[in-house]
Amino acid sequence: MVASNAEPVAGAFASRAMATASAQPTAIGQYNGTKNASGNYEVTLIPGDGIGPEISKSVERIFEAAKVPIQWESVDVTPVLRDGKTVIPDEALHSILRTKIALKGPLATPIGKGHVSLNLTLRRTFNLYANVRPCKSVPGFATHYDNVNTVLIRENTEGEYSGIEHEVVGGVMQSIKLITKPASERVARFAFAHAIATGRNHVTAVHKANIMKLSDGLFLQACQEVAKEFPNVQFDEVLLDRACLQI
Repeated sequence: MVASNAEPVAGAFASRAMATASAQPTAIGQYNGTKNASGNYEVTLIPGDGIGPEISKSVERIFEAAKVPIQWESVDVTPVLRDGKTVIPDEALHSILRTKIALKGPLATPIGKGHVSLNLTLRRTFNLYANVRPCKSVPGFATHYDNVNTVLIRENTEGEYSGIEHEVVGGVMQSIKLITKPASERVARFAFAHAIATGRNHVTAVHKANIMKLSDGLFLQACQEVAKEFPNVQFDEVLLDRACLQI
């Protein structure tokens, strides 16, 4: 899904946030934490691996210099096996559930082998179904496009992120792209709510329903139906290939 004010789908700056499931999806994250006895908000910190710890340390120094009232609680999310499934350690799980907010550094994903992606495990554990990626021009920084202000909203738990695959016979692998109507409606409704909350008037569904007629076809149908609930937001659709070509 793309929410915009009709600018090109491109830009010089991108970041991301995630939305957790609720009965009524909210477009903008809300934090209602309370300060501890020291007058600070407790926040879970997942330093990550690779360049993650270095980046996380820099963030801690920046927050300290800005005098932000935060007390970091660093946790390790190295996966553990429990009943044949990859899960994050209880310490990290309980910390995030208690603080209600977490900052995550980069986590490496094994390529072609190894444990299930830690990013995917976190999404599944906390039902982080919407990946929100703003794409906005930075004033004074020249790029191919000007005045870009677009948000890409990606379904984070299904499709290629289902992680369902197996070996049929030697040399033949099968990966299943799972798409459900409830999840498709949920992320579509979130996209429209986000558009309204951020003063946008345009939502575009990006799909491959021309090839994957059943799976992406269901996703597109769900988006079309949800669009009727938001008559004041312009809705259209575009094939993934064409969207990539226009970036």
